[in-house]
Amino acid sequence: MIKGSMPALVTPFKNGELDLDTLKKLVEWHIQQGSTGLVPVGTTGESPTLSHEEHETVIETVVKAVAGRIPVIAGAGSNSTAEGIRLIRFAEKAGADAALVVTPYYNKPTQAGLIAHFTAMHDAANLPIIIYNIPPRSVIDMSPATMGDLAKLPRIIGVKDATGKLERVSQQRITCGPDFIQLSGEDATALGFNAHGGVGCISVTANVAPKLCAEFQQATLRGDYKTALDYQDRLMPLHEAIFIEPGLVGAKYALSVLGLCSDEVRLPLVGLTDGTKDRIKAAMRHAGLI
Repeated sequence: MIKGSMPALVTPFKNGELDLDTLKKLVEWHIQQGSTGLVPVGTTGESPTLSHEEHETVIETVVKAVAGRIPVIAGAGSNSTAEGIRLIRFAEKAGADAALVVTPYYNKPTQAGLIAHFTAMHDAANLPIIIYNIPPRSVIDMSPATMGDLAKLPRIIGVKDATGKLERVSQQRITCGPDFIQLSGEDATALGFNAHGGVGCISVTANVAPKLCAEFQQATLRGDYKTALDYQDRLMPLHEAIFIEPGLVGAKYALSVLGLCSDEVRLPLVGLTDGTKDRIKAAMRHAGLI
C-alpha cells in the first residue's frame, strides 16, 4: 500500500542540465533514511520547466535506481488531456508504480470536465492514479462528490490533498470509502490530516529531513500521536521556513546546506534571499539537522 512519508523529489541541476548522478544519490539516501515512496517530476521536481525528454529521463532514472524497493509515483499531470495521456503511458512503460495526476490548471474545467479528464487518463493506461487536488495552484477544486464518482473507477486509488482543509479527509472517506488512499499535500497540517484518516504525506520537507518525516509518519500510523507531536514541534519551523519563498527553492537550498544537492533552479524561479536562507538554517538547527 502507498502510505507514510514520500518526498516530492527535487530534480537536481548542474550548469542548467539534469544532474543524474546526484539524483541517483538522493534516491539511495531517501531509501536509507526510511522514505516509503518517491514522487519524481511533480511541481517540486520543476516539471513545468523540464522538457518532455528530461521528464522521461528523470522517471526512468528514479525507477531504475529504486529497483522495486519502494513505490515510485510518477508525475503525469497536464492541463492538456492528450499530453497527460502521453505522460501516463510513458510512466507505465518506464515501470512506475502509480501516477500523480494534478487537476488541470489554468483551463478551469467544470466538475464534469474533471470527471471526463480523469476518466480519459484512467482508460488510457493500466497504471493506478493518485489525484492531485491543489486549488491554490490549479485554481479549481475537485469536490468530494466528484472524487467519489472517480473513485468508482478501479485504477483511481487515492488523492494527494493540498486543499489545507482537514475536514476534506472525513468528507472524502464518506464519498470515496475508507480504503481510498488519502495523502496530505501540505506538510504543516499532515498531523491533523492523518488524525482524520489520512495515511501519509507527499512531502516537500521530506526532501530535507527524510528520517524525521518518516518517523513522524510511522508514529501517526500506529496511533502514537504523543510521539508524532514531538516530531511536529521539531519540524514545524522547517515546514514554515521552506515555504517562505517557493518550496522547491527552499528545499534545494537546504539540501545544499547538507552538501547533497546544488541549489540551482530554473527560471522563472530564482535563488533565495539572504533572510530566507537564515530562517531555513535556523529551522534546520532546531530540527537537529545541522
